[in-house]
Amino acid sequence: MNKRIADIVKKAITDLGLPEGDFNVEFPADMNHGDYSTNVAMVLASSEKSSPREIALKIKDKIEESKPDEIEKLEIAGAGFINFYLTDKFFTEETKKINETEDFGKGDLMVGKKVLIDYTQPNPFKPFHIGHLMSNAIGESISRILEWQGAKVIRANYQGDIGLHVAKAIYGIKVEGGKILGNNPSEKAQFIGECYSEGSDLYDKEPNIKTEIDLMNEKIYAGDSEFEGIYKEGREVTLEAFEEIYKTLGTKFDKYYFESEVREEGKEIVLENEKKGIFEISDGAYVFHGEKYNPKLHTRVFVTSKGLPLYEAKELALTVNKFKDFNPDLSIVTTAVEQQEYMRVVTEAIQQIFKQENYANRMKHINHGMMRFATGKMSSRLGNVITGESLIADSRAEIMNKIQNRDFTIEEKTEIASVVGVSAIKYSILKSNTGTDIAYDFDKSISFEGDSGPYLQYSAVRAQSVIGRSKEVLEGDALKYEPTENEISIARLIHRFPETTEKAFKNYAPHIIASYLVHLAGKFSHFYAENVFIDPNHLDRSAYRIEIAKAFLRTMKNGLHLLGIKIPSKM
Repeated sequence: MNKRIADIVKKAITDLGLPEGDFNVEFPADMNHGDYSTNVAMVLASSEKSSPREIALKIKDKIEESKPDEIEKLEIAGAGFINFYLTDKFFTEETKKINETEDFGKGDLMVGKKVLIDYTQPNPFKPFHIGHLMSNAIGESISRILEWQGAKVIRANYQGDIGLHVAKAIYGIKVEGGKILGNNPSEKAQFIGECYSEGSDLYDKEPNIKTEIDLMNEKIYAGDSEFEGIYKEGREVTLEAFEEIYKTLGTKFDKYYFESEVREEGKEIVLENEKKGIFEISDGAYVFHGEKYNPKLHTRVFVTSKGLPLYEAKELALTVNKFKDFNPDLSIVTTAVEQQEYMRVVTEAIQQIFKQENYANRMKHINHGMMRFATGKMSSRLGNVITGESLIADSRAEIMNKIQNRDFTIEEKTEIASVVGVSAIKYSILKSNTGTDIAYDFDKSISFEGDSGPYLQYSAVRAQSVIGRSKEVLEGDALKYEPTENEISIARLIHRFPETTEKAFKNYAPHIIASYLVHLAGKFSHFYAENVFIDPNHLDRSAYRIEIAKAFLRTMKNGLHLLGIKIPSKM
């Protein structure tokens, strides 16, 4: 409909002999101001040397000469906006079409495109912390939004399986007896995380231990057989534990990359390009002077004076491997906002090294903010860090407490606690703009009311329940019913879903979908609380309301899918 209205406006300005300007057709923020609005009159005002309202009136009159049946009326608002109001009949018919379209809201803007997205990135031998949860929630949601527009998405995960953190963890394991304790990968990974925390504290406080861990790091890096067994086991069990977390979060990766696989290749790239003048040797280290190419950038070391490739050098090889393996049209990476400046320098280095391959222009960095905890019970900590795994466990446990007196089986309660507990965390992350910090309120996140994941799920389950009872009113005809303003307002809002998903795609912004869904759920829940859906004495009205409930549920299912959130069968 957006495109249809744009075409109607273009025809009107052509018929009037006005120039074709670069105007917008979009939803008014206030639904009382119509279903669509255009700024075409303001765009044309300067070139026509006339007031926007005068131009708007001319365009409005021209459109009304052959107005399509779907448009009820047009109005001029403000400085010269033209607002379009669609008919109730249009929304009633559209609602029926929505209920016949399983993938309602799907677009085609990325059909034929291949996108690789690299996210989550936990490191073996370290805890899966809340930053990894943020990266996972954002990366998975953006992956689904891209797929929703037709893209072929490759989910990748780059993990640091070498480096100082490994030496710290193995030193902590040695302090605790030299064996990795635990009955399963999750317990063993937790033990390794605790050993890492202990080794890290000792490294910072004891100079002699720092020297010992640094030497251990060099030996592990060189593949010294002294640490081969414990390194292999530690890497294996932490990666297995991560897989369990990915399964819980609803993510399945297509490709894993590891630092150990790209370190030497990254070093070779730096050394080769030092000869071309892209890198310079400074005190024995290989550096890239970013400010030489862009005054907003800075200098970074890529290979140390000891010949060790740093993250920057490994990133070069990682980029090469991604493009060689999949040749994506777009390569996305999600990281914490603190790495933004680092990524800009690395991207500039890639631009200078791989001009012919055009890698840099096919790359995008999406950053996420930090999570701080406002209020609520947080039971499980590792040192001073709340791990991602413990946050999930706490969220599940609190949901289980909420439903413990409900008449559900143990299996149903377990499923609800898991699905709803994960959604509480995901929604709390995704409802904010990706680059902003999050004040995570644990108690609000698990609430079945208000701006929360469980609230959205609960509203969808309510709709499921109503639809399940709708066999009582099969004889009604929704098209014969004349809806009230409250009823049609839900249909009008549902109609905005496809363009909402398109906007989220264009801005890489899951929060646009989250904000829309909570608005829609609020409108439906308010109507649900004040009205009867199934009334044998009013079959046409009941049939209409069931159609609305079905369209609402379909929209919620599709929207929540794009956020990586499931809907439980009961709540």
